[in-house]
Amino acid sequence: MSEEPPTRADGAGETVESGPTPTTAGSRFGRVAVGTWLFRAGVGTVFAFLLAPIVIVAVTSFGDSMVLSLPPETFSTRWYESFLDSSRWQRATRNSLIAAVGTTVLATVAGTTAALGVRNLGGRAEGAVLGLAVLPLLVPGVVLGSSLLVFLGEFGLQQTYLAVIAAHSLWATPLAFSVVRASLSRFDPRLREAALDLGASPTRAFVEVVAPNIRSGLFAAALIAFVVSLQEFVMTLFVSGRDTRTIPVLAWNSLRNSLDPVVSVVSTLLVLVVVLAVVVGSLVVGLERLAADT
Repeated sequence: MSEEPPTRADGAGETVESGPTPTTAGSRFGRVAVGTWLFRAGVGTVFAFLLAPIVIVAVTSFGDSMVLSLPPETFSTRWYESFLDSSRWQRATRNSLIAAVGTTVLATVAGTTAALGVRNLGGRAEGAVLGLAVLPLLVPGVVLGSSLLVFLGEFGLQQTYLAVIAAHSLWATPLAFSVVRASLSRFDPRLREAALDLGASPTRAFVEVVAPNIRSGLFAAALIAFVVSLQEFVMTLFVSGRDTRTIPVLAWNSLRNSLDPVVSVVSTLLVLVVVLAVVVGSLVVGLERLAADT
């Protein structure tokens, strides 16, 4: 039973409803305003905490001294020039790009195929497949890396590009699968069935009907796979060799003996590549759609 609003009698004997007093309304507004500012301050603090290391690394990459200092005594592009002139860093950059492109293709194709296949399952079968799909994300990278090293060693494939791409795909494929599956949940399967009824092959139905409707999900899956491969370190440390070392592995090797300023340059460039990839993704499919699919 709802409560009646408080009433009072005026001078003519009529009953008039009385609402909240201006003082009560003002106090409520004040509490809401304080809560909003506290929330914004908390979010701003978290973002500042996350961005501070990136900003510090970027600033120190423009120093001129062999010893990293903040702020740098003299600003210079000396270490950027050293990075561009170094053959080992150039080789590591090439290896990272090869591994990232290969991982992107493999993870996107495998994740999309798995997402399409799961749509035809139901009940316990679907749950079992979903559990197996995310299982690599729950296994430590050290375990996966050592296992891959032993397994690929049986076929003589250790320290090859194939080994690096396979290792990166173990983490990139489940993420791509989840993104494409989420995108497919908004796709009407009757459109594909109509294309098949009209004589289209399954491949043509996917290319001309399904893919255009989930292109933002496909692009987001490829983007995530590329970024995951670009920054993956633990498994790469096990399966890569002298000629297939990626940027994170070479950076770790450079830091084992001394604090190499070129590592700050590499870290800054990696962050810029990731930011550029997100900007391109937002321009191609839209920032809101990209955020929704990821």
